[in-house]
Amino acid sequence: MLPTLRQLQYFVALSEQRTFVRAAAACHVTQSTLSAGIRQLEACLGADLIDRSGRRLALTEAGQSVLDRATSILRDAEDLVGHARVAHQPLSGRLRLGVIPSIAPFLLPRALPGLRKAHPELRLHLREDLTASLMASLREGRLDAALIAFPQNVGDCDSEVIGDDRLLLALPGDHALAAGTQPVELLRLRNEPLLLLEDGHCMREHVLQAFAGAAPPEADDIRASSMTTLVQMVDNGLGITLVPQIAADAGIARGTRLAIVPLAGVEATRQLGVVWRRRSVHAADARALAAFLRRYLLACRDNAAEAAA
Repeated sequence: MLPTLRQLQYFVALSEQRTFVRAAAACHVTQSTLSAGIRQLEACLGADLIDRSGRRLALTEAGQSVLDRATSILRDAEDLVGHARVAHQPLSGRLRLGVIPSIAPFLLPRALPGLRKAHPELRLHLREDLTASLMASLREGRLDAALIAFPQNVGDCDSEVIGDDRLLLALPGDHALAAGTQPVELLRLRNEPLLLLEDGHCMREHVLQAFAGAAPPEADDIRASSMTTLVQMVDNGLGITLVPQIAADAGIARGTRLAIVPLAGVEATRQLGVVWRRRSVHAADARALAAFLRRYLLACRDNAAEAAA
């Protein structure tokens, strides 16, 4: 006799929930059904997987070993089903997408309505987090794809760039350099306090890289946890910062006196892209998503050029 996928699902759910009541609810079955399924699994494997001697549920040594294999088997089974679906029609089922904070609030609200219209059967589950955390979740199978900014080492994952995102200078509205819309030379910023996001944000590194080869302004000890907070601090005269073009286009300066101007003589640009596990069942989904977002960004750029003309 071989264990069934349902029995493995019950066991994995119990290991995650740590109570029969919550595991049964997660599997949408009764507690007695789940308990019977795990007993059948133990009989099939000839080993106790659950230590029932204590007040708190714990896995036995055999249970811990089986858990790792069961999780892998269930993931392979999901991939089997997913491969058939994605091959038939990409972006037609569940897609767990991670997005970094310097992209999510500025691109998704504008792009997702068109994505939902083009792919009405897509069930998009979004998670916003820092790049390192998203990449870890991607490799562990908790995410299917991630929308991040480059340069970024993605290791053995595949990726596609969807477009460039220029970095712009954000100044207090009453700053001497805020007059007009002429590009500002980096050398004129050397005495300005530079406000940055907290450690772990890739946007922080991209801002610092923009000043590579020039005399960078001194980074201030004040750090923000979000782009919105960062521009509010600039608006209050605490320093300067760089903001991505997508944030400026989304109106991040709305309600402030900020001046947002280009930099002169420097290619201060990051690239936006979609990344996914190599040979993942969701590779076709990720490529289709990248293609849609690439077309969207190109359309936004063309519309901005027409408006400027």
